[in-house]
Amino acid sequence: MFIIRASLVLAFSAAILATPAFATRVHHTTASGHARSSRRAVPKSHRLHGQQSIEPARVTEIQQALIREHYLTAEASGKWDSTTELAMQKYQSDQGWQTKLMPDSRALKKLGLGPDYSSAINAKDASFSAPPPESTIPTAQVDAFAQAAKVSR
Repeated sequence: MFIIRASLVLAFSAAILATPAFATRVHHTTASGHARSSRRAVPKSHRLHGQQSIEPARVTEIQQALIREHYLTAEASGKWDSTTELAMQKYQSDQGWQTKLMPDSRALKKLGLGPDYSSAINAKDASFSAPPPESTIPTAQVDAFAQAAKVSR
């Protein structure tokens, strides 16, 4: 009887000690995978996206370009009014571009209002010197280049 009790106690102890080794952890996360914060999120309907307004100096430039292209007959006022908006929409429509948003970057470039790259390194008017003639390059350097390029000299 003692042997049966001892074997039951031993089996029970082994079962209790072995249970944590076979247990799996359960990790609960929020639906989005991020911790919840106490701040309230701004509803998507109230968030502002994209450019909201155009600076008056830029509006004047756009209006002057639209006047030059005969899409606007009014004076350049610096205010993005309905007349300017309609002229820009007409210009963009004639080019086959979108007309419902702020001025399209392609339209601004075509009006001559795009970025100025005239001082860029690779500007078309840049003056680059021609490479030195091969006779001035040391022979060892020419041979090394030819070998690295796997070409015969």
